Amino acid sequence: MTTPDRRRSGNPVPQWGSQGEPGPAPEAVPEPGAPVPPGDDQDTVVAERDRLRQTVADIEHTRTRATWFGVIIGAIILVLLLVFIVQNLESQRIELIFWEVNLPLGVSLLIAAIAGALIVALVGGLRMLQLRRALNKATK
Repeated sequence: MTTPDRRRSGNPVPQWGSQGEPGPAPEAVPEPGAPVPPGDDQDTVVAERDRLRQTVADIEHTRTRATWFGVIIGAIILVLLLVFIVQNLESQRIELIFWEVNLPLGVSLLIAAIAGALIVALVGGLRMLQLRRALNKATK
């Protein structure tokens, strides 16, 4: 017994029975070039194989996977930044126009990196807004 899946592809998934045993197993689909069993239609077999491949492709490339990958990379970068800051605790005098502050070298470089990232994000956001307006104007 199968029920519709909530994934984008709409492919059915096996339903578990009341006793905890799985429902019927999906039929085996031959690989490309494999002989088609007697009584099976070649187009049906090829269509089923392509549907299963698309289902696997939908599962492999998800937003959750991309988010998880981003969280892991972000955690690694944060650990490296922490190590850098701890190793560079010597206080440094920083002057900017009429402003003067004494900060550890690692902290001051971190602040500079954050400021640079914010400037890049602002410029990128303005460019995306500009392109969105141009696209909306072109489609009207």
